[in-house]
Amino acid sequence: MAMNDSVNILNSAYLAVEYIDSFLPDNPLQQPFKNAWNYMLDNYTKFQIATWGSLIVHEVSYFLLCVPGFVFQFIPYMQKYKIQQDKPETWEKQWKCFKTLLFNHFCIQLPLICGTYYFTEYFNIPYDWEEMPRWYVVVAQCFGCAVIEDAWHYFLHRLLHHKRIYKYIHKVHHEFVAPFGMQAEYAHPLETLILGAGFFIGIVVFCNHVVLLWAWVICRLMETIDVHSGYDVPLNPLHLVPFYAGARFHDFHHMNFIGNYASTFTWWDRIFGTDSQFIAYKEKEKKQHLLTKKKV
Repeated sequence: MAMNDSVNILNSAYLAVEYIDSFLPDNPLQQPFKNAWNYMLDNYTKFQIATWGSLIVHEVSYFLLCVPGFVFQFIPYMQKYKIQQDKPETWEKQWKCFKTLLFNHFCIQLPLICGTYYFTEYFNIPYDWEEMPRWYVVVAQCFGCAVIEDAWHYFLHRLLHHKRIYKYIHKVHHEFVAPFGMQAEYAHPLETLILGAGFFIGIVVFCNHVVLLWAWVICRLMETIDVHSGYDVPLNPLHLVPFYAGARFHDFHHMNFIGNYASTFTWWDRIFGTDSQFIAYKEKEKKQHLLTKKKV
């Protein structure tokens, strides 16, 4: 009975969104995107699309999304939004991070990406334009992937902080007490595999078109680079996502090493009380701010 009710609610929500979408103006980018997509299908094999297309989407998205945070360090006005203002980025750290990223991307992640074609073939996942899901379906699927990945990340990340194994794997990621965007995937190769596995679970559950693979890659990179950016910028559109953790939440994890283990949302830390030190820290900051205002 409960299952039928849930299905009916989801169907109703889907029909409601579809109805609203019918009133929205046509997307002027849809036709160029369709032409580009069909050109890709006509000129490249599925293996090339799945492998090199996925690599290009990952690399271009990763480094483009890192650009704002990288530029902020040169803009004095933006320094008031930097969370740990006493720990500025250095060229030495950024260069070290960049070299490790290239190793992880091409020696760890690329071999995994090479399996994308075989995954899509095994599950008969389509590539063609006609079977591409509507934008709101892709958005819902990406949110579902984020919920699943967040649960995986919380429990495995917390395990990697266990005193018996922390120094062997996760310590690498914590080399930077004050994170910056490019550091999001700076990690031990084993951590890349362990925590990265959570990325694929949602794909196995939801994937009904290759476009979801790329959309979820972009969404996940957008989130992880944002929370590692080191800047709490107002009017960040990601803050509109319900229960979104954000940069300040994760920055505290790097500063404190304990608590705030989830990747995207706050609910697991709230349920298990692993955000207690963060809450206490925020209360202390709030009191200090009020005292400073009174003195002024």
